[in-house]
Amino acid sequence: MTTPPISRRTALKIGGAFTAPLVLPRGLRAFASGNDAIRIGAIGCGRMGRGDLFSLLDRGLDPALNARVVAVCDPDLQRAEHAKRDVEKRYADKLPAGEPAPEVSVYADFRELLARDDIDAVTVSTPDFWHAGHGVAAAKAKKDIYIQKPMTLTIGEGQALVKAVRENGVILQVGSQQRSEQNFRHACELVRNGRLGKLQRVEVWLPPDSGRAEPTPTPKPARFDYELWMGPTAERPYHELGVHPQQGYGRPGWLQREGYTRGMICGWGAHMNDIAQWGHGGDMDSGITEIEAQAFFPERGLFDVHTFYYASGKWADGVPLIQRTDPQAGVTFTGSDGWLFVKRGGISAGPGSILKEVVGDGEEKLYVSGDHYRNFLECVRSRREPICPVEVGHRSNTVCVITHIAMLLGRKLKWDPATETFPGDGEANALLDFERRPGWEL
Repeated sequence: MTTPPISRRTALKIGGAFTAPLVLPRGLRAFASGNDAIRIGAIGCGRMGRGDLFSLLDRGLDPALNARVVAVCDPDLQRAEHAKRDVEKRYADKLPAGEPAPEVSVYADFRELLARDDIDAVTVSTPDFWHAGHGVAAAKAKKDIYIQKPMTLTIGEGQALVKAVRENGVILQVGSQQRSEQNFRHACELVRNGRLGKLQRVEVWLPPDSGRAEPTPTPKPARFDYELWMGPTAERPYHELGVHPQQGYGRPGWLQREGYTRGMICGWGAHMNDIAQWGHGGDMDSGITEIEAQAFFPERGLFDVHTFYYASGKWADGVPLIQRTDPQAGVTFTGSDGWLFVKRGGISAGPGSILKEVVGDGEEKLYVSGDHYRNFLECVRSRREPICPVEVGHRSNTVCVITHIAMLLGRKLKWDPATETFPGDGEANALLDFERRPGWEL
């Protein structure tokens, strides 16, 4: 049965406060399997893909969620088959005695996985340049989606994914898991309810990239479809150091190559700018209206993303957003009555009494999720909006992408969040999307 599109907003705004996320009537989704299990396929079985895959597998063992991984996919078949073996072992160890383990199929081509009518949901945990292609295809195939951040590589891709998700009525959860951590939600509620006084500045701190990789071509592995891996991007010679390691699951080289990603501004930036937007209140409908940035792009062989940088922008209400490199990733909110710093596993404020403040009834409460993966599976069942839906992922990533464009151009840019363009700036607008290889158009 086709599911009607979900409302674009994650919450209904009533009396100035956000209530619980929108809930659609039950019974709008029939799962493919006979025992009503959510059947999951994993697209991408690398470093992040394995984390997403096994996190959903483990949550799915809860009878209240009842989800099973039934397919894995990666153009590097060595990785896909390794994932299959590990999934089967996990089920052998964890399923109740007597319950048969699901059959796990292996694919190199994601299109074969998406063609299966018996798969309800997918993970998209692939290189940044593939997120939109896999996400749009999954939405058109009526699969619910857990997608890694940054949601897309470009603004144009983000627009296409928002459109595909809403037209096809699927659930999409962006892997901005900090929204499901109590420290970040508490920080943003304090800021949005005026506990710092009038908000005066938001600062985002991100670690820099480093190192180099020599541009020496290496033989393509026999069981790796490198042409498929490149997909929509420009064709390049194969270098193992610039793609991903063939032994182990260490940090892949593509994370430091322009054209595959935008560097830390979108990698860690998608996390921390998301919190900056959430605390400021511009995460659904708005965003910054101007940006300027300076960045270093030193010669590092294959690696060519920025290292250190500094960026300054502001929202329409005049509140500045400062972004800069620092070994410790986090967000600082500064107001007329105090400051608050939040990072993974920590929160501090001055004065310290701010952290003891309670957000009470009648004040603005934010969406509560104690577990990002569980929240996704719950929303697949209920058809509620997840804590980080497609529009939020797009708006947060937009801050990162236009900062990257400002890095490349080295001048101040004006941005219109309503039209999602740089008004009257053809040079900057030309960088909002990229020319995809024939056959890989969205």
